[in-house]
Amino acid sequence: MTANDEQLSLTFAALADPTRRAILARLADGEASVSELAAPFDMTQPAITKHLKVLERAGLISRGRQAQWRPCRLEAEPLREARGWIDQYRQLWDERLDRLEDYLTTLQNKKETKHGQR
Repeated sequence: MTANDEQLSLTFAALADPTRRAILARLADGEASVSELAAPFDMTQPAITKHLKVLERAGLISRGRQAQWRPCRLEAEPLREARGWIDQYRQLWDERLDRLEDYLTTLQNKKETKHGQR
């Protein structure tokens, strides 16, 4: 497994949880403290901290230190890498669907030509 494959696995595993996706969505608006991130959820501070550790391990967030405040911030690079991986498959499926559409159009044209000759 390459480092890129490992990073993709960490990214997708982190994104698999709706709480972590919601945390990332909140951080897309700017830095936030752990307590600010925890506020919308009905869970304990240790549970939120576990989610943050998963996101941090995946490189999706970083945590700073400003006096007593430890802001979390979104790190977009792993998301860009995941998007690149997804785009490869999207392109593959777009090409396959285009070929299928061409084939179906050809069949339809043959059918119309055959019925028009009667």
